[in-house]
Amino acid sequence: MSEPIIDLRSDTVTRPTPAMLEAMFRAPVGDDVYEEDPTVRELEATAAAQFGLEAGLFCPSGTMTNQIAIKAQTEPLAEVICEQTAHVYLWEVGGIAFHSGASTALLPGDRGRISAAQVEAAIRPVHNVHYPDTRLVCLENTSNRGGGSCYSLESIQQIAEVTRRHSLSLHLDGARVYNALVATGQSAQEYGEYFDSISVCLSKGLGAPVGSVLLGSKALIQKSKRIRKVMGGGMRQAGYIAAAGLYALQNNVARLADDHRRAQQLSTVLQNQPYVAEVLPVETNLVIFRLANEMPPKAFLEHLEEQGIRASSFGPQMIRFVTHLDIDDAMLTRVEAALASVPVAAVSA
Repeated sequence: MSEPIIDLRSDTVTRPTPAMLEAMFRAPVGDDVYEEDPTVRELEATAAAQFGLEAGLFCPSGTMTNQIAIKAQTEPLAEVICEQTAHVYLWEVGGIAFHSGASTALLPGDRGRISAAQVEAAIRPVHNVHYPDTRLVCLENTSNRGGGSCYSLESIQQIAEVTRRHSLSLHLDGARVYNALVATGQSAQEYGEYFDSISVCLSKGLGAPVGSVLLGSKALIQKSKRIRKVMGGGMRQAGYIAAAGLYALQNNVARLADDHRRAQQLSTVLQNQPYVAEVLPVETNLVIFRLANEMPPKAFLEHLEEQGIRASSFGPQMIRFVTHLDIDDAMLTRVEAALASVPVAAVSA
């Protein structure tokens, strides 16, 4: 029997566990467009309560929850402030312009994180017809392009103070927010005090097969429900997939620490390889590293593939590993052996 494939491309590649599948199979369901699905209601209420917010809205993807939140809190000719590598700008198909008719003010961050001073400086002068109106600030925690970097609670507090003083809304792209909470020991309830809207992804480190939840006030979620409908995101017996997300929130949060430990272990191994020029600091489950110029990424990825290991190119000479619940310690040992066996010929090719 051949060894299983080790897939480090993303934490989106996980499969539901038997216990999660059982929860999905047994979920009570109804027509969610009629607001009659009890499992969807329970998921939305559970996620909202964890962050101390009033309501939630279950959607197919984090891209949809982000874009709904942006549209609900802006209008055409408005502007959104975010970091220049933010997922809402870089990897959501120009959705801010397409859905909301808004422009973006892009700020250079520290591994994906921006500061209160940067936000303050980026806010447009009020009543100047040459500029769009600043309406919304988007933070991403953890930052994907930043290698899973986390905001400090103090930084979030400072940015929230700026947004409130200028009557702006503050949105969190929390695709991996539970990774940030586990890594830093921060409180989800505190996040609810600072953000007007939070997007929580269930299909990354938490291991659900699909889905994200948008959190906010009752008024915001009611408005967002109409936007979800016009985007085609109304689902019927969605409780079967909502049950997976509910199971994930109840069972798969604390175990994220194991993913972080394994990512740190990979970082240590990589730092000792002659073909690795740099490894970004590892805080959570993302490991981003730069190969030496003499190491062709194609040859490196092909070597891993021959060992039954998949990884992603993440830019010129850049590679990303992502640990997740389908990666165990035995697999990690195989990855370490593969990294130590990169052929010298490949390095000098």
